Amino acid sequence: MVIVDTTVWIDYLRGIENPHTEWLVRQMRRRRMGLTDLILCEVLQGIRDHAEFAEVREELLQRFNVFDTGGGQIAVAAAQNYRTLRDRGHTVRKTIDCVIATFCLRAGHELLHRDRDFDVFEKELGLRVVHA
Repeated sequence: MVIVDTTVWIDYLRGIENPHTEWLVRQMRRRRMGLTDLILCEVLQGIRDHAEFAEVREELLQRFNVFDTGGGQIAVAAAQNYRTLRDRGHTVRKTIDCVIATFCLRAGHELLHRDRDFDVFEKELGLRVVHA
């Protein structure tokens, strides 16, 4: 399963062509793709038009697996990963990125992203990343 991060969904929905959105378009029907509840929230928060909001919500909810990332176990594991990375000299800027990366690590999912915060999870903790 490939989890597609907010950074890629936003580019995709805006029609921006880059290696990540091109990979997404090519692989959408070939590979299992999903997103987390937090990614869904971030994507939908950025949509201003009510009709587009409903359209994107339905498309993402109907076409892709949406995983719940909440709960105490993920929260503790994400905090531990943050602390580990901080102890190694890396500060992750966003808590949500810690949760998404930790979810992928624990579930064994790959991550397609365009966010440098995830790079340290790949390098230091073994996060599997799609290199588009």
